[in-house]
Amino acid sequence: QVQLVESGGGLVQPGGSLRLSCVFSGSIFSINALGWYRQAPGSERELVAAITKGGRVNYADSVKGRFTISRDNAKNTVYLQMNSLKPEDAAVYYCKADTYVTYYWGQGTQVTVSS
Repeated sequence: QVQLVESGGGLVQPGGSLRLSCVFSGSIFSINALGWYRQAPGSERELVAAITKGGRVNYADSVKGRFTISRDNAKNTVYLQMNSLKPEDAAVYYCKADTYVTYYWGQGTQVTVSS
């Protein structure tokens, strides 16, 4: 079992920044990759960014150059630094952990981008 707890969401103006955090615990040795997903009302959940156990990262085209995913193994935390936020980035952001056999989701954190 892997537990994930996200934090850092909130209200930000367009052009602003937020940093999301996801603390993971439990069977962390089994985690192959960690990712951030988002889901806006009426839309499907989509991948925003992911980082593998080996440190390889990938991003959705819509966030490349603006968002950065990173991982601090000492703190069992994965971060999503979001810069130059746009109204279309507003969504509930979820952390996901992939293992060899299954995956786990966090509870989500709301990001609102509005003036």
